[in-house]
Amino acid sequence: MARARCCSCFCRWGTFALVLFILSAIPISLILSLEQSSKSISYQSRYWSHECAKWDPLSKKFLVSTFSGGGLAEVAPTGGEERLVVQDLAVAGNFSVGINIDQVRRRALVVYSDGIRGRYGAIGAYRIGSWDQLFLTHLTRPGEKPSLADDVATDEEGNAYITDARSNKIWKVSSDGELLSVIKGDIFVTKRGLLNNLLGLNGIVYHPNGYLLVIHTSTGSLFKINTRTEEIALVKVEGSLERGDGLELMSNEKLIVAGTPSRLVESSDDWTTAKVVGRYVGPIHRIPTSATVKDGKVYLNHLVGFGFGRKTHRLAEATFTPLES
Repeated sequence: MARARCCSCFCRWGTFALVLFILSAIPISLILSLEQSSKSISYQSRYWSHECAKWDPLSKKFLVSTFSGGGLAEVAPTGGEERLVVQDLAVAGNFSVGINIDQVRRRALVVYSDGIRGRYGAIGAYRIGSWDQLFLTHLTRPGEKPSLADDVATDEEGNAYITDARSNKIWKVSSDGELLSVIKGDIFVTKRGLLNNLLGLNGIVYHPNGYLLVIHTSTGSLFKINTRTEEIALVKVEGSLERGDGLELMSNEKLIVAGTPSRLVESSDDWTTAKVVGRYVGPIHRIPTSATVKDGKVYLNHLVGFGFGRKTHRLAEATFTPLES
């Protein structure tokens, strides 16, 4: 496994400042209550922040992106110390953000972004087990508008779809790492204004019926995109999905939206329309960012870890409270 230097001091101090802000804004009694509000898997890391976690049922491990650490780590289902498995020298100094496990090809895909200037974005693929790099594809080009590569999903053919949370587009990359196309559309901007577009297209999942579901974080808009035609449609959702982040399908009809709060969404018409049917709060002071399903249970990754020296992170088991009809 190759070693690389840590992310810049700016990144580290930026994360530290975020932690201080969170702690100062939430009463200690509420933090203690939230910490004890749900079952969770606790594990330790040298890094303050982790962006994404996904369960791999074959290796029986969680894979987590170390965010400011710029790598990928394994976590046992019982917790303990994480084990760093990818630290790619080619992307040193960048954040590791969204990840996806391509079960058919037994590889992990990791999205990289500079996270600050918006000048660098890439997708890397690594063989699970040996952790050899299969490809590293640069998504950004000189002279383009600033971007923020964020999350990734893969279809049945192994194509990867990476969201741009800053410029509201989706890069499509082939199974062997070739940049095929960029999916764009004015429909992605449903509301104008800075506050409505601070964080755009974010969480993304591939549905077995041949389309993507993608969320716009600031507005809560949910989009359905045909992977063959690249046709984009707005899903009519009953209930709010604002501040939604990572997505995970619990079944073909049920979608988990990680966020503040996290929500359970159902559709009975192949995601032409949908309805928010459940809500989960949990330790929101840690900032929930992604969801994964293990043995039928939903686990939420949280951005922020706490502690001196080794940081303690939590994968919280989410139990959704039904909403009144």
